[in-house]
Amino acid sequence: MFSNEDRNLLELISQNSRLTPDELAIQTGLSKEYIEGRIQQWVDDRVLVYRPLVNWERTGAPDVSALIEVKVLPQRGFGFDKIAKRLQKYPEIKAVYLMSGGFDLTLMIEGKTMQEVALFVSEKLAPLEHIQSTATHFVLRRYKQDGVELMGEEEALARLVVSP
Repeated sequence: MFSNEDRNLLELISQNSRLTPDELAIQTGLSKEYIEGRIQQWVDDRVLVYRPLVNWERTGAPDVSALIEVKVLPQRGFGFDKIAKRLQKYPEIKAVYLMSGGFDLTLMIEGKTMQEVALFVSEKLAPLEHIQSTATHFVLRRYKQDGVELMGEEEALARLVVSP
């Protein structure tokens, strides 16, 4: 499906999406025109989806995030796809994953407060048809997200407590 050159190019872009086609051409040996064409095709095909990663904790106004485990009664002929498509329409839900193991779906949810997230789960999510149960886990601190370390080394060292 993708050539080794394409995979290498995608890997470089995933590590630093701000690299220019000229810089990518130097690193890969591919032509600038080829790179521009591939990037445009990947954007059109939603292989590349650009979205900035914001470290909200550093803004002073962090949102509350929660991971929700969901057990679902799959629908005949649709499996989990139909309920997943319905769930992804909610703006509070930032990610939907089909899982193996003790539950079926994992949802990443964001809200302004813990109460807002809890109300979403109790009033909108849990009552949905085919939802059997939910378990909510609030994110207390992000150390790394999407391959990016969010806590600087100085900050990590400052938090180390040495007791006698």
